[in-house]
This record gives sequence, structure tokens and C-alpha cells, in this order.
Amino acid sequence: MNIGDYIEAIDDTIRGHVIRLTAREVTMLTEEGFELTLGRDEVIVLKEELPHNVFTAIDEESLQKDSIVKKKRPMALSKKDKLIPPMEVDLHIEKLVNNPRHMTNYEMLTLQIETARRQLEFAIAQRRQRVVFIHGVGEGVLRIELETLLGRYNNITFYDAEYAKYGIGATEVYIYQNAKE
Repeated sequence: MNIGDYIEAIDDTIRGHVIRLTAREVTMLTEEGFELTLGRDEVIVLKEELPHNVFTAIDEESLQKDSIVKKKRPMALSKKDKLIPPMEVDLHIEKLVNNPRHMTNYEMLTLQIETARRQLEFAIAQRRQRVVFIHGVGEGVLRIELETLLGRYNNITFYDAEYAKYGIGATEVYIYQNAKE
């Protein structure tokens, strides 16, 4: 991490540029113009400035290219991978906010997708191999948006999670680890 890097808080949607670094802390100038100091382990470095709203960031040309997303079949996991339980992320809106009644469907879906993106970035940064996103059955809108998000990553494979444990309302992500990182 260097001064000028674009970062985001892991547990919040606060983004900004690094203005000061110490051995344990990083101070950022948030997009709102405030200085905020957090622990180095509480932030991740983003590769580029990403828009807050994932739905306005999609241009139609890339959407058409990505619309033919192939679901990959689950690979046989090694014994080591089976012993390490996957990170579980529950995307049910009741688990994310205390009172979702004041939110529109669009706001709920945006929050759920942003949560999934942040947690996936966290899992990649922490070199977690497997993540299970619990989205429920419902009308399938969240599942489709989640698959669209996951389809943008080159280093992952996703498939239906273990039916016996999660039912049909969960997607498991396998993150390929690069030895050079």
C-alpha cells in the first residue's frame, strides 16, 4: 500500500485515497472530503476507482460480451480444501440491515450486490479458496445479478453450493490462487 492508492474499508462502503501511512494505520481522504484513519487490516487496495453503483457501470458492449457466461462444473476438491470450511456470506436483506422496510427493491439489490463484491474482494485479498453466497430462492433476481458479478472475475469458478447443506439458494465460488502473488 502506498500514498495515493485508492482504498476501501472492508466493513463499510467508505472509499478514498491514502494520504498518510504508519506501520499499523492508514489515513485516507474519503470521497466526501473527510480524513479517516483505519487499521491497515481494515482496508483493501482497489485496482481502480470503481463506481458506487454497479448497475450504471455496465456499458452495453461489455454486457453483450459477458452475457454468454458459462457455468463451470465444480472441480473435485482436494482433501485439504474439503477440510477448510468455506467463508459463508448470507445476502438475505434481513441479515444486512436492521429494518429493510424503508428501502426500495433497487436499494436492497444494490446493497446485496455491493456486499457480495466487497466480501469476494476480501476473500481474494485474504487468499480464501472458497466462498458460499447464500442468496435464497425468491424470484431469482439476486442470483442472476450475483452470477453477472461473478462472471466478471477471471480467477474464479462458481457453481451451486452443496444441496444437502444450503438447499438450492446458494452459490459456491472457488478462487484460484496464483503462486506469484
